[in-house]
Amino acid sequence: MSHNVTLKGHPVEVLGDFPAAGDKAPGFRLVAKDLADVSLADFTGKRKILNIFPSVDTPVCAASVRHFNQDAAGLANTVVLCISADLPFAQARFCGAEGLDNVVTLSTLRGADFLKHYGVALASGPLAGLAARAVVVLDEHDHVKHAELVPEITQEPDYDAALASLR
Repeated sequence: MSHNVTLKGHPVEVLGDFPAAGDKAPGFRLVAKDLADVSLADFTGKRKILNIFPSVDTPVCAASVRHFNQDAAGLANTVVLCISADLPFAQARFCGAEGLDNVVTLSTLRGADFLKHYGVALASGPLAGLAARAVVVLDEHDHVKHAELVPEITQEPDYDAALASLR
């Protein structure tokens, strides 16, 4: 399936099946900052906020990681997974420099199939090959509580809606 979002007002194609509220989340394997493979099953029993974005090296992406890092501190039994194509080294450097310790960074380095399975694979435009900006909130049983494919990549997600789905 294909969706369209915009990048600075220009349409870009996004491939894959973006999850909807009520769906069972597809499993994944991504790469942690220590280069270990991590799967969705590794977070069984926890609520999960998947903060998906192109790269920590853009201002909006960095802002979303900071915002969720702050919010995550007060959320019981919840983990924030910040997912991008950045190498684990860059993700760790960014979080270390920013003092962000309430989020888990995961790279699509060896998990490119995540992009299509979660419907965030940018297929056109200058960011093709990276992830579209999206937030997917999962309950303890990996059912989708909230899903937002941000319509304009340069805009931040609706943090309040994502957090409200956990209340």
